[in-house]
Amino acid sequence: MPKVVMYCTPYCPYCVRARMLLTSKGAEFEEIRIDQQPERREEMEHRAGGLTSVPQIFIGDRHIGGCDELYALESQGELDPLLAQ
Repeated sequence: MPKVVMYCTPYCPYCVRARMLLTSKGAEFEEIRIDQQPERREEMEHRAGGLTSVPQIFIGDRHIGGCDELYALESQGELDPLLAQ
């Protein structure tokens, strides 16, 4: 299973929804809470091509985007294969 990383905050509803979907898939993921580690925001923005909103989700080396993009992958049947690589 590829490494899954999600830059997030605990109070963001999109972060909560993304967390719920990944958890329902049984995916282990690293949460980087930029509210607790604000120095990691610049890292997130660099990795996400300048995007500043949370969540920013990465599966392996692939930047997925945010919650909407994660759910789009799920609805297209592409999330499970990505997580299984």
